[in-house]
Amino acid sequence: MTARQAVALAAAADSLGDGRISVTSRGNAELRGLAESCGAELAALLDAAGLLPSPSHERIRNIVASPAAGLDGLGHADVQLWARALDAALCAEPRAAALSGRFLFVLDDGRGDVAGLGGDVTLIAAPDGAATLLAGSGAFAVPAADAVPAALACALAFLDAARAAGTGAWRPRELPAAHLPDWAGALARAGIAAEPVPSPPVPPAPGPAPGPLGDRALHVLAPLGRLTAAQLRALADGAAEVRLTPWRGAVVVGPAADRLPLLAARGLITDPAAPGAGVTACTGLAGCAKSLADVRADAARAPGGPLPVHYSGCERRCGHPHGARIEVTARDSGTYLLDGAPVPRTALAEAVAAARTTSMESR
Repeated sequence: MTARQAVALAAAADSLGDGRISVTSRGNAELRGLAESCGAELAALLDAAGLLPSPSHERIRNIVASPAAGLDGLGHADVQLWARALDAALCAEPRAAALSGRFLFVLDDGRGDVAGLGGDVTLIAAPDGAATLLAGSGAFAVPAADAVPAALACALAFLDAARAAGTGAWRPRELPAAHLPDWAGALARAGIAAEPVPSPPVPPAPGPAPGPLGDRALHVLAPLGRLTAAQLRALADGAAEVRLTPWRGAVVVGPAADRLPLLAARGLITDPAAPGAGVTACTGLAGCAKSLADVRADAARAPGGPLPVHYSGCERRCGHPHGARIEVTARDSGTYLLDGAPVPRTALAEAVAAARTTSMESR
């Protein structure tokens, strides 16, 4: 988002929602507390800020890109440019509107920070103007210049396969074996020179630590994945861009690291050793009728530690991060399951502290 767009989103949260913006595990901004009658007004606010480029395609604009791309000297390509080009290509393709809201494009600049986030179509920048395309179980080397058309071709190939299967599959992994897409054929028909290659390992990797990113950006985390409207305005103040991240934070492009104390004073997490670093939670009570406990209140007391910990109000475990983590799941209002073992709510903070300490020692 530009600074102007971030301020517009904060205004929408204040005037139409509950004054907060949730950052999801896909780096999306989520407004809550919206009245049923505010849809047209909200759409008008977002459209005026350039945040609603295609109402027909809004639900399928699911793209995660390496948030620090082009900022810190790491990676092989500025995949933020790919993200903009792919978004425009998706919105310009009428058939793409049929993709499900769960279909995910992942664009990794080669550092490996987002490649393991479970994308349905993943592009990984490689040296010398190349890219690795992962689609389902297929892997192909393609020219970086063809990366975006290749991703779109694979998404449309999935739609063809899903229609032929007739099972209502939302993602390639849900297709029956007899109806897997012809990825290579789709790329060839799109005129893309694609060479099959072995699938590389793409384990989930941690995001950048809170703090400076190079000499012209910084990374902060939102406490339990929620920004207040005031915090979002503080991030936007003087910024060229605000990039929301799948680690429920924001990369701010433009200000120097001397802004970190100001943002910390606003309640944002700017230090990797801060207690809230790596702690996430679902909505919990009273925001979700299925939740069995006020998990956000309990998560706010979580101690620091190297391994992420996620608090869930029920067994669905909504919003959990990818990769290794400690799972804390409410069993009822007075009991949690800590990685499957029951723990009384009154002893939960101490049990989580011990689990995070053990994880640090085991490393």
